[in-house]
Amino acid sequence: MNSISISKDIEPLSEFRKKSADFIKRLKKEKQPIILTQHGKSAAVLMDVTEYERFSKKLELLEDLLEAKQQVEKGETYTMDEARKRIEKHLSKWK
Repeated sequence: MNSISISKDIEPLSEFRKKSADFIKRLKKEKQPIILTQHGKSAAVLMDVTEYERFSKKLELLEDLLEAKQQVEKGETYTMDEARKRIEKHLSKWK
């Protein structure tokens, strides 16, 4: 996803109402989100479904990395031996 172009990627809601099929085609082709405005203010963001899924997965991964970073900073870590034992304990529940 590239940065948003004010001249190209911000559209009034009234245009979307008139040309919704064209907007959907544009999303599929360009993979670039479109910001819809209402009364001159941002109101909604339209995204291609595939791009939305990619964005969601990236966000989830970033949240996991942030949580891991915070755990390391708090000293909430395990040695390799401790981690192996914890994994084996959890796996034994599935046997």
